[in-house]
Amino acid sequence: MSFAQVDKPFSPACEENKAPILAVLAPLLAQRRHVLEIGSGTGQHAVHFAPALRHLVWQCSDVPAYLPGINGWITEAALANLPPALALDVDGAWPAIEPALPFDAAYSANTAHIMSWPQVERMFAGVGALLPAGAPFALYGPFSYGGRHTSQSNADFDHALRLRDPHSGVRDLNDLTRVADAAGLALEDDIAMPVNNRTLIWRKT
Repeated sequence: MSFAQVDKPFSPACEENKAPILAVLAPLLAQRRHVLEIGSGTGQHAVHFAPALRHLVWQCSDVPAYLPGINGWITEAALANLPPALALDVDGAWPAIEPALPFDAAYSANTAHIMSWPQVERMFAGVGALLPAGAPFALYGPFSYGGRHTSQSNADFDHALRLRDPHSGVRDLNDLTRVADAAGLALEDDIAMPVNNRTLIWRKT
């Protein structure tokens, strides 16, 4: 299928949050070479981040159904450091570690709350197995703390998610820390973002 035949997906939220997220990622990834984005969604983040981070390769990934849309954005961007998206389902096989250019960072946005809890556990386990010591994993989205939401809008969002799919929902930092510890990932930073979101920075120990 040619690029002209692909309708690019579009998310208003991605347009709104891409600049604040990049401001966090730029210093975090300054010394990185190969980043795996888990759940690239529409592909909008990748085509915004890659030209600002030309020193590294930004590797998109998602379940197969999303790849045509992501690759539509990638083809249009035509960036040397933005290769075609990989198929990655956290329930299945993860990308093989490339000896010549292993992944040395991971990033995921707005995925933990749409996954089931076992899938969240598998995402952390996969990241922990993939990354070398010292590598960061940046996770963006809404989170709760000690069972409490940070805003009424996040509480409403959590309620709506669970009505649609009882296995989804805004995740609590205490629960994430437990699975991260099991995967060899230590919480390094918790950064406030616009619209009651956060960026959690984990580091492979």
